[in-house]
Amino acid sequence: MKINDILRGKGKKVVTISPEATVTELLALLAEYNVGALVVSADGSSVAGIVSERDVVRLMNGTPDAGHVRVSAIMTEQVHTCTPDDHIDDMMRLMTEERIRHVPVVVDDRLTGIVSIGDVVKSRIGELEFEREQLSHYITG
Repeated sequence: MKINDILRGKGKKVVTISPEATVTELLALLAEYNVGALVVSADGSSVAGIVSERDVVRLMNGTPDAGHVRVSAIMTEQVHTCTPDDHIDDMMRLMTEERIRHVPVVVDDRLTGIVSIGDVVKSRIGELEFEREQLSHYITG
């Protein structure tokens, strides 16, 4: 199964945030869209970074007035990305090895989607259920 199969099911909408936005604005978007990370992008299609709930938690620990800090100050600039043609097994390996939960999907350096660890797990569970069903039919049929 490929990343494009996940995107086909969940859609390609990606919520982005400007690097100049504040942590307060970031928190509002995370809550509004019920997501754990946002792609940081000045134009909505390029990937300048990624910012997650973890980044906010690290900031809040001892930073007075953290809500006014710019997203650019806490985002991760070295972003692992994938393409729609990458295999889910490779994505699982990347997420496990790099300890990341969100990977932007890009085509020709343009943002076309995002895949979360939850998306990958859901897809893998679906594959396993299908295999179990097929084996059950084979044995009983």
